[in-house]
Amino acid sequence: MIKNRDELEWIKRVRSGDRAAFARLVYPYRRRIYSLAYQKLNHAQEAEDIVQETFLRAYIHLHRFSCRHPFSTWIYRIATNLCIDRIRKKKAEVHLDAPLGREEGGCWYHFVASREKTPEEWLIDREQQWEVRRALRALPSNYRSVMLLRYIQQMPLSEIGEKLQMPVTTVKTRVHRGRKALVRRLASSV
Repeated sequence: MIKNRDELEWIKRVRSGDRAAFARLVYPYRRRIYSLAYQKLNHAQEAEDIVQETFLRAYIHLHRFSCRHPFSTWIYRIATNLCIDRIRKKKAEVHLDAPLGREEGGCWYHFVASREKTPEEWLIDREQQWEVRRALRALPSNYRSVMLLRYIQQMPLSEIGEKLQMPVTTVKTRVHRGRKALVRRLASSV
């Protein structure tokens, strides 16, 4: 069920022909959909295309959306499906086991770059994660709780406000100040 009454109202307005309401409805999801698409496709332009296609499909098919489920789940499913379709279309037509020409010898596997991280990259990532966790633990509790909910659990500001029983403006302020404090702590550890 939709928790956000504004979303329900915007959906009703869009269904009655108000295009501006659609922009208000999808605007909060643009960054997360871009992030999702970028993680799956690893290409900025394609991720932007997925955001546009997601919003277009959501607009066209909004009449199919059931208000019994969260709107976010529905729109993320559209984006995920578009990413999957894009990946399928990009699959190579050449089989990696196919032999190369006589001069080259072997097969195509020799030309495939590994996507796995090197041990050095893996270690650097682990060290950076450890530094960020250490800096987060050192934040005052009022900033730490908001930062964890916002960036680790990726909760919207309104849900954080509900969970911590505080106004959204307070949440925004604490996120902003927490981010600044986190940057200072990370900069001082370098």
